[in-house]
Amino acid sequence: MPTTRATAKDPEVHAGRSAVRTLLRLWPYVRPVRARLFTAAFVAVLASCMGLVIPLVLKWMVDGPIADRDSRGVWFGALWLLLLGLGEALLFGLRRWLVARPLAGVEAAMRAALYRRLQRLPVAFHDRWPSGQLLSRATSDLMLLRMFLAFPLTFLFVNAVTILVGVIIMLAQDWSLGLVILGPAIPVLIVCIVFERRYHLVARRAQDQVGDLTTVVEESVLGIRIIKGFGRHRSQARAFRELSGTLRGTELHKARLLSAIWAVIVTLPELAIGSALVLGTVQVADGDLSAGTLVAFLSTALALRWPVDSIGFLLAMSQDAATATERYFEVMDEDPEGEGEMLHPGAHHPASASDSSGADRGLRFHDVSFRYPDAPADSPPVLDRVDLHIRPGESMALVGTTGSGKTTLTALVPRLHEVTSGRITLDGHDISALPREELRALVAVAFEEPTLFSASVGANVLMGAQDSAGEAELRHALSVAQADFVHSLPQGSDTQVGEQGLSLSGGQRQRLALARAVVGKPRFLVLDDPLSALDVHTEAAVEAALRRVLADTTALIVAHRPSTVLLADRVALLSGGRIAAVGTHHELLRTNAEYAWLMAGADERTDRGDTPHGTDSTDSFEEAAR
Repeated sequence: MPTTRATAKDPEVHAGRSAVRTLLRLWPYVRPVRARLFTAAFVAVLASCMGLVIPLVLKWMVDGPIADRDSRGVWFGALWLLLLGLGEALLFGLRRWLVARPLAGVEAAMRAALYRRLQRLPVAFHDRWPSGQLLSRATSDLMLLRMFLAFPLTFLFVNAVTILVGVIIMLAQDWSLGLVILGPAIPVLIVCIVFERRYHLVARRAQDQVGDLTTVVEESVLGIRIIKGFGRHRSQARAFRELSGTLRGTELHKARLLSAIWAVIVTLPELAIGSALVLGTVQVADGDLSAGTLVAFLSTALALRWPVDSIGFLLAMSQDAATATERYFEVMDEDPEGEGEMLHPGAHHPASASDSSGADRGLRFHDVSFRYPDAPADSPPVLDRVDLHIRPGESMALVGTTGSGKTTLTALVPRLHEVTSGRITLDGHDISALPREELRALVAVAFEEPTLFSASVGANVLMGAQDSAGEAELRHALSVAQADFVHSLPQGSDTQVGEQGLSLSGGQRQRLALARAVVGKPRFLVLDDPLSALDVHTEAAVEAALRRVLADTTALIVAHRPSTVLLADRVALLSGGRIAAVGTHHELLRTNAEYAWLMAGADERTDRGDTPHGTDSTDSFEEAAR
């Protein structure tokens, strides 16, 4: 399993960051709905303060109608208590109504922004990050943020105002009892500060572990055929249990921290209320305090129990939201393709990179070197000063041993990776100076590992064409790729292929990927071993149709078998990250021992009838699904 970068896995990296400063980064998303949120906060404050009026009514009733045995006054006071209670309940209901819809919109907007950013981030980013970590940021983390905006954000402010107003009321009733109630304030404040620092680290660790667990579940579902085929369900279950147990331990740690702060926050105020009750009773007995005042004082203190008791879990939810915000912006802060980039030293501006002379037309690699961004600085480059020219309308096969850099070289053409030095030109235009959308409209790619989406066969193929492409282009592409099996599927080209196309055989998926590459009739075609999963008979039919396509395009084809090499006009041998030889197939057989050895090994495999796992040109959709 790949690991994320240090900032995504080490909670200590964020330990010194302010939760408030982190949460303020949510403001651009909250700003469009700020009016309703401020209104909801005002309504909640009004409701809480309305609750604090109830003790004052009780004081009036005890010292007035009850002391005077005035039954009409008692009923009048009871009516006021009922109205205040109903008003408080209605206002809190209004607050919830005010925040529900806008905050659902905020969550949706943040999720959409995250999805757009993931689509624009370079391939190197996705190579580093486990998919489960990204999924957890788009789901559970955003849910935590919505819950924070709906409840803790409002009530941290509302409860603070309520406590302040309540303390003023109590001090106005009797300052000595008020000081008794305020006694635990400093110890509670210290405990909250310590709690916040410790809980932040544990909350971050827990959310990262949720991402790791999501990755395991996702990989187990996508790799279920491998797990069942090799009988590895027990080892996968053990890995899941270990991660789940680790997450359980972290969640229990969070619970222990929360219970500790709650014990302090609940116990100290209760002791203060008990002390105030004893002292107030003595004052009433001595005649220094009226019974109504004592009732009002204690009722106010009890009304403040909820705002005080809730501090612990409100702080916990705020810390969960702060770590979720950190995790969200770790992705959003990554530079997408086309932003924050500098052209490499060999690049030219479009005005100087364009050259209509025949020497630069076609696809050309100019002294290109490449090293992966995460590779050690002293490691050798994957590609080292590659010079290669594929003339307009020419097809060139790229041959080399496993690990020689063939796939990496093809990935540089559509700029899935950026060259470390040198430059690549298409018809004299430096690709680093071309907008990516324009470049990828010129270049079509078929990868060795065909990826299909949970959509119809037709939709998967037409992803490689302009929006105007229709049924005629689809049928032509399927014919070129010898993918006529599509017409025998249950709903033809409208048949849903399922997640990653695993309901189809390997050969069928590869033919659909090839059809996707040629459907748009691109000027430049990059094929990474496009026929590796085909049997020899289907391969011959595909090659015959593909030759007609290659006649009208400039193509670079990664090849491992002589039959695929023969599709090309010339062959380039990539060895040790460099172009060792260029020539026709027959020339290189005569003049280059390494090339002859590679082709001899391929011939031996073909003579033995070896074909890649998963090849099948005739199996039906139902058989493949079974």
